[in-house]
Amino acid sequence: MEHFLKQLPQLANDKKAENKKYFAKLKKKPPKNLDYIMQELHDDEFEKTDCLTCANCCKTTGPLFTNADIERIAKHLKVKPQQFIDQYLQIDEENDYVLKEVPCTFLDADNYCLIYDVRPKACREYPHTNRKKFHQITNLTLKNTAICPAAYNIVEKMKKRLPK
Repeated sequence: MEHFLKQLPQLANDKKAENKKYFAKLKKKPPKNLDYIMQELHDDEFEKTDCLTCANCCKTTGPLFTNADIERIAKHLKVKPQQFIDQYLQIDEENDYVLKEVPCTFLDADNYCLIYDVRPKACREYPHTNRKKFHQITNLTLKNTAICPAAYNIVEKMKKRLPK
């Protein structure tokens, strides 16, 4: 896994033009059963993938925090939402709350999330490869192929299953 993770950004970059072209065609005419196929590919991949052996998403990127996420996590940590914001978050260029630093503060040495039960929605849904209306988030998926080995594998299998 470690070796694949080191190669992943380059592998994703090598496929970027091909994937962009593929997703552009997919967006123009998404198959009616696309979400069903994506759910299947996602489920198949995550039967083989153990996120605890990787946690690259937690180590290299930070999620967006919605107001609901902030309220829920602050309550869990027994602090006021503003205290949570002041301690852990900043506002990015798109006016969203994001972590002040990565790797994520809540990631422990064994790749476990210290706030797993109340983690942000973005973390719960990552890498978003089973999201409804998948064709609307292809730019996000393209980014995630450089971070998440499972997302990379899913896109490669998707291109074989749904040639364009």
